Amino acid sequence: MSDTVILSEGVEFDHVIQEVSKYIHLYVMAFGKDERSITRIDKRENMYGGNGTVYMIQMFGHQELANNRLAAYMVLLKKGDESGFHTHNERNEEELYVVVHGTGEYRERTGIQGPVRKKTLQKGDITAISSIGYHSIENTGDEPLILFVITTYNP
Repeated sequence: MSDTVILSEGVEFDHVIQEVSKYIHLYVMAFGKDERSITRIDKRENMYGGNGTVYMIQMFGHQELANNRLAAYMVLLKKGDESGFHTHNERNEEELYVVVHGTGEYRERTGIQGPVRKKTLQKGDITAISSIGYHSIENTGDEPLILFVITTYNP
């Protein structure tokens, strides 16, 4: 697994926000709270053995939601940026990817060595990822690939 760097300011942070803001309005209106912007960006180099950089734009603060992994944007800015194969089995989590912008290749397999199933994703497509499956995503287009990620936890 890759190291995570939390960005709170600086040129790289601004660049990510500017790119993503071309396609979506980054704000949250949590129930009973004032409207606000994002809480942080996590930068992940070679995420899960993938190539390039993945940015996770976190929309909620620590302990604000059930498992702190709900409602984030996964951003792969450049062609070839990729989150490598991984599973959420240990945490018993499932994920939904909703493609907000761009084009990518989604891959899934059962187990570490199982046959790979591939699907080209584009704006509006949704994937449902089982906690026992392995999955990866790669930006295969010339524009940023932006995914809205919803993670569920099955106790």
